[in-house]
Amino acid sequence: MADTAIFDVDGTLVDTNYQHALAWYRAFRRHDITLPVWRLHRAIGMGGDKLVAAVAGDDVEKRLGDDLRDAWESEFEPLIDEIRPFEGARELLEEVKGRGFRLVLASSGKARHVEHFLDLIDGRSLAEAWTTSEDADESKPAPDLVQVALAKAGGSQGVMVGDSTWDAIAAGRAGLPAVAVRTGGFAVDELLDAGAVSVHDSLVELRKHLDDTPLGG
Repeated sequence: MADTAIFDVDGTLVDTNYQHALAWYRAFRRHDITLPVWRLHRAIGMGGDKLVAAVAGDDVEKRLGDDLRDAWESEFEPLIDEIRPFEGARELLEEVKGRGFRLVLASSGKARHVEHFLDLIDGRSLAEAWTTSEDADESKPAPDLVQVALAKAGGSQGVMVGDSTWDAIAAGRAGLPAVAVRTGGFAVDELLDAGAVSVHDSLVELRKHLDDTPLGG
């Protein structure tokens, strides 16, 4: 029986995916590399340590990886105040907590970004723990962050809730079931193919159907 709910933050609880994609687009343009924004969106949810090579190739990662990540950060900063929680985020967390689960808010984002997003949903008042990019050697789709999140909460068995294929893959590699929401812009079949056990259109819909998921309690 699961005792811990691990919620992805970016794209799942707060609406960030398209700001991330635009910031990456602008970061690449600084170095005269033009990538389609749709392609960048497909990689959002993957950690920045893997994204550059995934969308632009190993050569670009070797030459410009750190510079691109620095550029992404400076492009993302002006957009952060536009970001808002998804409808029902706080209510869903309260419901899951009320069912007796330990709650972990898992992010591979920069610590100051994660803290800002936690403030948007008052996450500290509910969560046993949360993670940032400083907590794992490898980001999603590696399982490291999911494993760290479970350990931080002192849980024995977790359920991952995320918005991207990378969340589902990371959960599977950690041996945990994944519940997906479509808030990140991924299709139902993609999320199921990546390993999600169920897919829901929104956080509000997930809350309505919790009893049909491993978070039924």
